[in-house]
Amino acid sequence: MGINFQAAEFLTSVPEVRLAPPDTGAEAAFAGRSNAGKSSALNAITAQRSLARTSKTPGRTQQINFFDLGDDRRLVDLPGYGYAKVPQAMKDRWQRHLAEYLRVRQSLRGLVLLMDCRHPLTEFDQNMLSWCTDAGLPVHILLTKADKLKRGPASSVLLAVRKQLPEWHPQASVQLFSALKNAGVDAAREVLSSWLTTTA
Repeated sequence: MGINFQAAEFLTSVPEVRLAPPDTGAEAAFAGRSNAGKSSALNAITAQRSLARTSKTPGRTQQINFFDLGDDRRLVDLPGYGYAKVPQAMKDRWQRHLAEYLRVRQSLRGLVLLMDCRHPLTEFDQNMLSWCTDAGLPVHILLTKADKLKRGPASSVLLAVRKQLPEWHPQASVQLFSALKNAGVDAAREVLSSWLTTTA
């Protein structure tokens, strides 16, 4: 039985993990550097224009947002990491909650890591990949904004990232993705479905 991503509904938004919905069933989380296109990707995958709020201002997602897919399955939008224009203390707090969520959440089946295809594998991305390797957490990378590059250069970026991945997460998978052109949506849904329909 496939998952109907278009049926996704906003569930709740929490500032820290202890306030999250019950840790049951299965969920897949989306993480990425500020302005990597997390909210746009979520909207494309669920075929909803405004499920996740998008903003040209990096760091708009400041809480952990949960979206219900039914059957005790969820998508989770994590706060962006990196250069959000907010006080350092607030950044530190977000990072703490992000790390705690990834560490303690038993229902987490995998992490979708978003990287702007023009700036892949930043130090933040490398750290996240290494952390997920240590935690035994599957990772699928979306190289977002692929429409900003011509096909040749985009393919080159994909190959280069694929070649470097074993250094940080040998099992991670990667694809090109464009929310604007709706490119790569089906492939991303397939990975999410495989995670969310697997029993722990």
